[in-house]
Amino acid sequence: MARLAQTAGLTDIQQEILATVRDFVDKEILPVATALEHRDEYPTQIVEGLKELGLFGLMIPEEYGGLGESLLTYALCVEEIARGWMSVSGIINTHFIVAYMLKQHGTQEQKDTFLPRMAAGEVRGAFSMSEPGLGSDVSAITSKGVKDGDEYVLNGQKMWLTNGGTSTLVAVLCRSDEGHPEGTAPHKSMTTFLVEKEPGFGEVRPGLTIPGKIDKMGYKGVDTTELIMDGLRIPANRVLGGVTGRGFYQMMDGVEVGRVNVAARGCGVAQRAFELGVDYAQQRHTFGKPIAQHQAIQFKLAEMATKVEAAHAMMVNAARKKDSGERNDLEAGMAKYLASEYCKEVVEDAFRIHGGYGFSKEYEIERLYREAPMLLIGEGTAEIQKMIIGRRLLEEYRFQG
Repeated sequence: MARLAQTAGLTDIQQEILATVRDFVDKEILPVATALEHRDEYPTQIVEGLKELGLFGLMIPEEYGGLGESLLTYALCVEEIARGWMSVSGIINTHFIVAYMLKQHGTQEQKDTFLPRMAAGEVRGAFSMSEPGLGSDVSAITSKGVKDGDEYVLNGQKMWLTNGGTSTLVAVLCRSDEGHPEGTAPHKSMTTFLVEKEPGFGEVRPGLTIPGKIDKMGYKGVDTTELIMDGLRIPANRVLGGVTGRGFYQMMDGVEVGRVNVAARGCGVAQRAFELGVDYAQQRHTFGKPIAQHQAIQFKLAEMATKVEAAHAMMVNAARKKDSGERNDLEAGMAKYLASEYCKEVVEDAFRIHGGYGFSKEYEIERLYREAPMLLIGEGTAEIQKMIIGRRLLEEYRFQG
């Protein structure tokens, strides 16, 4: 859009990056996204184009071959990519979270080993926290890593692993009781393990199986999988940060920036839905005039545009807060909650504007209608966001009586 979701105060470099990404989305993603999505086909050519643009290393420091850009720049790029096809932004997101966790928490050897290859897109990241019976209760993790000499032996089943098949490096959260006596709080006895593997499905290394793609309502193209560990042996130097018991905090740090990413995805999908709705409303005629001239449709367009603007502003605020070095869990939670809810509403309004044609797979809005619900769940449900927001507000506004 020419006027909606503009961001003030960007540098010339940021504007140039965003212009390049938007041009790529318009030329390379939008023309093929719906066809690829209907076939549930991995967008190999698009991913190769993103590698050439350097987007896999956007936030990786220059010393490791990345562009060293801010979270704000990254989020704005994700917004543009999600506008084209949300699944593509998901491919980048999990890679970005693992790279961020390595940058913030990895040992020097781990950074030197992985970050240069991640910046080039040669190593592709995924992170694995959820389990089949887990839901939002991270403390209930049952996957376990047990020390055996200079190795750890990992056993357990993980769920909802984005990039499970295509990734070659997975950050896996497991319980590790070593050094943590019985009765230790669950979140203090978790460790993040860096698991290297071959891409593909089936047994991708001894003791590690990726069963296959989970068939989903939307968010297709990107591979979402289970991960099964059965006697998987990992060298001790692949404990993230080199010390056990810090996995929960490392994962939560990654999820915090991931929530800004999900907010950005919601903004991008909502923008695209508004574009489709406002265009169709000016082409479709009823009662002798374009439906855009009917007050009821104008009200819908006004509400949709306002929601796009509000979500974008909150997402930008959350990213800038993190970039400043401050804690941003309150802002990230608010942005993720608002952007995902507004995205769902804007997409539904665009769907309604399309009338019966919105139900047809020939129209792009049908794809967006199936994609938007994933954002209500990814990186924490709306209920989890509201819990985070409420607790942080009580910390900030503690009663002084």
